[in-house]
Amino acid sequence: MLFEWIMGLLGQRSEPDKRLSKAVKNMTGSLPSNLGLYKLAMTHSSVAAENSDGFKVSNERLEYLGDAILGAVVADYLFKKYPYQNEGFLTEIRSRLVSREALNLLARKVGLDQLIEYDTQKRNGHTNRSVYGDAMEAFIGAVYLDKGYAFCQRFIVSKLLSIHVSVEDTVQTNTNYKSTLIEWAQKNGKTARFEIHEDSNNKQERQFKVNVLVDDEVVSVGHGFSKKKAEQDAARRASEILMREQH
Repeated sequence: MLFEWIMGLLGQRSEPDKRLSKAVKNMTGSLPSNLGLYKLAMTHSSVAAENSDGFKVSNERLEYLGDAILGAVVADYLFKKYPYQNEGFLTEIRSRLVSREALNLLARKVGLDQLIEYDTQKRNGHTNRSVYGDAMEAFIGAVYLDKGYAFCQRFIVSKLLSIHVSVEDTVQTNTNYKSTLIEWAQKNGKTARFEIHEDSNNKQERQFKVNVLVDDEVVSVGHGFSKKKAEQDAARRASEILMREQH
């Protein structure tokens, strides 16, 4: 650490450090004051080294912090943007904007997928679905610690939401397939229910399988690493099948 500090003072940073510093400036509009925070944000637990206390130094703590900061900034942004919408609407849109899928996509858009360091040999289904989104939250945590809340808030709103995220499209797109399916069933005088099972075919990690039954007939089957994800997958498949049948 002392050597890196001295080298930094002398302007003799390594090529990876120079590349990361440039990437941070491109993303935030400002050079990092503490590059170590961003290096930590790009260190996945699969490649984390243990310190003298046996603690694995990875981006997980920064991810936790960034998640909280991002949630607060997005909540404030939506509260001001939609002054006449109720709490349910605001909660739903915030949930979509900070979902793992949305953050994975956002991380790729800003180039974090090219910076995050992780062991490709240790990847599994869950890691594939979360590593970039986790890095996005960790990066936000690093920006907050490095530059303060006001700067971080401006970064999220002006550099992320305003450029890379279409809030209006998110509002107009209904991705709650389960609610849509239930509403369709009610309008058409049918019953729709979900049967949840653990997927016994997946031996590596816990996964769920959900059957959608319309009038007690299985219409579709969905899978996911959480019950909610499996339900949404099954409901999406059922909605597509039922729409095709109607046409």
